[in-house]
Amino acid sequence: MMRALVTGGSGSIGAAVCRTLASAGHHVFVHTHSQPDKAAAIVTAIAEAGGSAEAVQFDVADGDATSLVLQRLLEQGPIQILVNNAGRNADAPLAGMSRAQWSGVIDVILNGFFHVTQPLLLPMIRTRWGRIVNVASVAALAGNRGQANYAAAKAGLIGAGKALALEVASRGITVNSIAPGIIATSLTDGVFDAERIKELVPMQRAGTPEDVAQLVGFLASDNASYISGQVLSVNGAML
Repeated sequence: MMRALVTGGSGSIGAAVCRTLASAGHHVFVHTHSQPDKAAAIVTAIAEAGGSAEAVQFDVADGDATSLVLQRLLEQGPIQILVNNAGRNADAPLAGMSRAQWSGVIDVILNGFFHVTQPLLLPMIRTRWGRIVNVASVAALAGNRGQANYAAAKAGLIGAGKALALEVASRGITVNSIAPGIIATSLTDGVFDAERIKELVPMQRAGTPEDVAQLVGFLASDNASYISGQVLSVNGAML
């Protein structure tokens, strides 16, 4: 049984990813920062379905706090599957964006990637097998009005993943990014109505968290051992 960590595991996409990885036989650490009740409920649901999981709580933007928790987890053995899914929005036109809005999003998405990924690398390398999947966004590929901070952070996540893929390719570790489009989650409810989705998405529907999770599950499997350094879109043919 391999051990997997899903940051932002208490959110809609993160929960679907946790369930998918658990169903594949992995022990899943369901990460949350501010929703421990939701993380606990996901752990319970996974256990009831016959899987193995536990909740972990820390702020990925806080490097020291993250390191403390990860070192505790690593005492039990390496984490060989990592899904960097934690995210944050603070939308505003750049002309009116505050420094806090800019840095807050960068801290969670991009600095959070470093804080979580870097401590896990050497233990993962020693096993000669690993899967790292970064959940980016269509905004990183096409931009989006009012989301210069979010687009920059997600684009940086893609770039970091490509560089890391080169660094660990000879060690049996793959690093890929997924760029979801409009996915039906609690964060998008009320943002896009049905008509607007039909205008934006050639498939004329929003995706589901499971659409994203199934791709994560594939990339985290042995079947994807020769796929690395790539960006795969899940967006209903938007791009």
